Amino acid sequence: MNEMELKYGCNPNQKPSRIFMENGAELPVKVLCGKPGYINFLDAFNGIQLVMELKKATGLPAATSFKHVSPAGAAIGKPLTEDLKKVYRVEDMGEMSLLACAYARARGADRMSSFGDFIALSDVCDADTAMIIKKEVSDGIIAPGYTAEALEILKQKKKGNYNIIEIDENYKPEPIEKKQVFGITFEQGRNEFKIDDELFKNIVSENKNLPKEALDDLIVAMITLKYTQSNSVCYAKDGQAIGIGAGQQSRIHCTRLAGSKADVWWLRQAPQTLNLKFREGLGRADVDNAIDLYVGDESEDLLRDGVWGNFFEVKPPVFTREEKREWLNKNENVALASDAFFPFGDNIERAHKSGVKYIAEPGGSVRDDSVIETCNKYDMVLCFTGMRLFHH
Repeated sequence: MNEMELKYGCNPNQKPSRIFMENGAELPVKVLCGKPGYINFLDAFNGIQLVMELKKATGLPAATSFKHVSPAGAAIGKPLTEDLKKVYRVEDMGEMSLLACAYARARGADRMSSFGDFIALSDVCDADTAMIIKKEVSDGIIAPGYTAEALEILKQKKKGNYNIIEIDENYKPEPIEKKQVFGITFEQGRNEFKIDDELFKNIVSENKNLPKEALDDLIVAMITLKYTQSNSVCYAKDGQAIGIGAGQQSRIHCTRLAGSKADVWWLRQAPQTLNLKFREGLGRADVDNAIDLYVGDESEDLLRDGVWGNFFEVKPPVFTREEKREWLNKNENVALASDAFFPFGDNIERAHKSGVKYIAEPGGSVRDDSVIETCNKYDMVLCFTGMRLFHH
């Protein structure tokens, strides 16, 4: 089959809609369940590229959680601590496969944004990963294969209509890609730029100590940005994205947005948050919303206004701004990557507030000296990659 008819395009009024191969070749995907739509396939095809590239660069299984053609989270398979299991809502699982750990991290980085995600996995989906997905609100998944047990679990979602796509892992697209805008065809070479250890050799800061763990985090961040709508920056730690700022018109707004998400990720691990007692029967999405409110800037006002009765068994103590700042100051050794150069040192100042120690960006700004000086002020490691990674 070299084409597949879709219900509609981005919106219900955009018909007809299909995906197809112009050269008459077979489509490299099979739909095993459900009926994926136009945006589902955009998420699927961007996501599968991201995780395949992460797997190739690190040697570990990878997962991503996509929403509206940008990742809400991405991660490689590293074991979870008991606290992270609780934060990522998988505390009821025993020992997990590394692929399951990768998806738990990808989904758990920004649970608010991942609600209703499209999942991409680098490896054959196993039962552990399927069990996590079964509990979450998700639109679908793409992977190079599924074990029989995993497929049976996933087919139970959405009353048997969950979108399950299998992709040929040996598929290689044409070197030239095309798209149309306003009836006009655009054509460009595919972005095959390789992201690996060598990309981060040009360290321009006074501090040149870039340990392996930080290097892996920079690789995760940079590959994530390669498939994120620009402008974009990504904060990463422990093999996963912890804050992604996508599609902003200014670099500082990317840095602020992603930094605020990274801060929420860290605040969810604070003792005050881990000890919250939720009302029995509260849904997973409601728990996520409650936590997001509790660690947010307006939580003190909301607690005083008494809006928490529907969430908690007992009204929790106020998580004060001072307590939050004290906890945020404990977040260290965070990596930050940018898809284009930082034009001002204000981005570095904001990154410092979220524990950033390692930074990678293309360089090439007329104010590079100011950016380097700001990094040196905080003893950060700054790498100039020399390569812009815009994605549109």
